[in-house]
Amino acid sequence: MLVKQLSIFLENRSGRLEEITGILAENNVNIRALSLADTSDFGILRLIVDDPDKAEKVLKEKMITVSTNNVVAVVVPDKPGGLHSILVPLRDAGINIEYMYAFLAKHKDDAIIIFRFEDPESAIKVLEKANVTLISSQELLNM
Repeated sequence: MLVKQLSIFLENRSGRLEEITGILAENNVNIRALSLADTSDFGILRLIVDDPDKAEKVLKEKMITVSTNNVVAVVVPDKPGGLHSILVPLRDAGINIEYMYAFLAKHKDDAIIIFRFEDPESAIKVLEKANVTLISSQELLNM
C-alpha cells in the first residue's frame, strides 16, 4: 500500500514553482496532491502525480533536484476526532510521523491524508490492525 511521492528542491525565487509545473504540464503529467514547505531560501515541493517515473525522468533531464520516496495514503473519517482515531494506534505502536498533508479528493464521505512515516511498513501493519482503510497508489490516482 505504498504510494510513490516526488520531493523537489526549490530555490525560493519568483517563477520556480511555475517552472516545475510547466515541465510536468508539457509532459502530460497530472498532479494529484501537493505540499510545499518553505524557508526564506528554499522549499521542498512534495507531489503525488499520475506517472511518478516519467515525472522524475523529465525533471532530472531539466537538472531539477528531485528524489522519490514512499508514503502511505490513509482514509480518515471526515468528522470530529477522525484524524485522532488514526493517530492513536500509531502513537501506541511508537510509529513516528515525519510529515503529512491532505489529498485533494475525497473517498466516499471521508477525507484522505498522505503520511510519511519513519517506518512505513510497520505503520501499514499497525493501521491495518486498527482497521484503517489504506488507499493503493492505483486507487489514489484514479480518484
